[in-house]
Amino acid sequence: MHDTQHILSQRLARAIGAALGEQHAEVDPQLRPANNPKFGDYQANFAMGLAKRLGSKPRDIAQQVVDQLDTTGVCEKVELAGPGFINLHLSGEFIDKQVAAMAGDGQRLGVAPANPPRTVVVDYSGPNVAKEMHVGHLRSTVIGDAIARVMDFQGHNVIRQNHLGDWGTQFGMLLEYWGGSTGSGTARIERLRAASITFSDGREKQLSIRDLDALYREAKKKDDTDPAFAQRARQCVVALQSGDEDHVSRWRGLFEESKRHFEDVYKQLDVLLTDDDYRGESFYNPKLPGVVKGLEQVGLLQESQGAKVVFPEGFADREGQPQAMIVQKSDGGYLYATTDLAAARYRVDELHAERMIYVTDSRQSQHFAMVFKVLRQAGWALSNVQLEHVPFGTVLGKDNKPFKTREGGTVKLIDLLDEAQRRATEVIAQKNPDLADDERAQIAHAVGVGALKYADLSNDRIKDYVFDWDRMLAFDGNTAPYLQNAFVRIRSIFRKGGVDPAGLTGLSIAIREPAERALAVKLLQLPGVIDAVAQSLEPHRLCTYLYELASAFHQFYEKCPVLKPDAEETRDSRLALCGLVARTLKTGLGLLGIQVIDQM
Repeated sequence: MHDTQHILSQRLARAIGAALGEQHAEVDPQLRPANNPKFGDYQANFAMGLAKRLGSKPRDIAQQVVDQLDTTGVCEKVELAGPGFINLHLSGEFIDKQVAAMAGDGQRLGVAPANPPRTVVVDYSGPNVAKEMHVGHLRSTVIGDAIARVMDFQGHNVIRQNHLGDWGTQFGMLLEYWGGSTGSGTARIERLRAASITFSDGREKQLSIRDLDALYREAKKKDDTDPAFAQRARQCVVALQSGDEDHVSRWRGLFEESKRHFEDVYKQLDVLLTDDDYRGESFYNPKLPGVVKGLEQVGLLQESQGAKVVFPEGFADREGQPQAMIVQKSDGGYLYATTDLAAARYRVDELHAERMIYVTDSRQSQHFAMVFKVLRQAGWALSNVQLEHVPFGTVLGKDNKPFKTREGGTVKLIDLLDEAQRRATEVIAQKNPDLADDERAQIAHAVGVGALKYADLSNDRIKDYVFDWDRMLAFDGNTAPYLQNAFVRIRSIFRKGGVDPAGLTGLSIAIREPAERALAVKLLQLPGVIDAVAQSLEPHRLCTYLYELASAFHQFYEKCPVLKPDAEETRDSRLALCGLVARTLKTGLGLLGIQVIDQM
């Protein structure tokens, strides 16, 4: 099966070349699904962009292309609209053929594998060791996971990289506060107790992540107010970086406890990060001197006030002077930029990355723009390597300020997940009080966590969004429960009809009614949507598509009886159509990292 948008795009490209000259055959036809059925099923808007270049009216250009456009076997009607839009109406025969091919395409659903596949590195999540994950990590984690899943589905070689904050001066503070260079285990525990840090039963020698979080806060206070402590903390950093056995052992203990916490969060969030994906700052630490030396060898390194810097082309400070990117401080220390350069070199040289995607908040946009420019100038990432920063906005409370607890503290991500499941449990209990406890817990997990993730993913990632429990758990509107409920409704149809969904793929689908047609046309848009998400790295496009698909299904369900039509072939066709919708919803939600369920 060739997806519908691809077929139309190819034919438009040939017509553009024939009408306007082969030099224009590569022009993007700007083909999109039509927003209103009265304007057809697809709409092309390339003429507006070509008008100025060719010195002609857009409508005249569009007419020339339409005169050359071959839509045999695809469209029943092509028409011009407005200043130069081309509206394309698919034929019923073509829709039947395409839907049948999609239904028979197993789990691919008409989405062709990438040809050729590329090696894609996706850098996301990136929590800090010795700190609990908080609401600020939600967006990077779920957006990055969705992007990686989409790339996987397309057939690319996807390498996930979890760039942990596990190195640097903060660990000197932590290790010094946790007993310094010579403190005994007992002395360390007493010091923590004196700081009012609560321990779980039997865990005096094994700090929990919340102990470590509290430990960090106390260490930071001490470092800010006690110069002698700050000096000892710096000595701890030197000891750690030099490989002192005691310091490394305690650092590894911090890392292992933090990793257990991360894994708990990832398991609850249903994201695909594993141990193999961890690449902390410590991994790149031995490579940092080579970064500085390499920049010197290619003539990019300069000295400024004792620090070693690079001036990326095209960046200026507030005074209009070239802006420096520091790669080594005057005291010999390195910065985030140095580590990011080392990580990029590793990903290109060792992982053979062809596309590198960094999912972080929008405040880091300039940082990554400068890093990318240096990679290009140094020749460490050639033009065949795609470098992309995926910025996102902030999660806000109902007061339109960054989302906080009632006490004004940072919202812990594990607490947010627990609250999502607790609220979902209450909703499910009201809808279906007869469910067994284990079933209710399983459904509440899928609904609660799904609602939390979808509320994030369904928003344009670059924008801030307001966190609202009631809205995200609603069973109407553009929410995960609405989509999950559409799947549940289809499964209910199958149960009532005694239908095995596995046996539906062999049934023919014949589209006759307007509501059937609208649903079928929406189904056929899936490959184009997947491709658009992979190109734009905007998961909300897939969310919008799934919401529109679920809405089209509900309209179809209301207007076209499935189990009691006049003819058996109509019943079979509609059952097969329902089965295809269910598979598409399951696949689409799966690409967002959201589970479907059979009942609510």
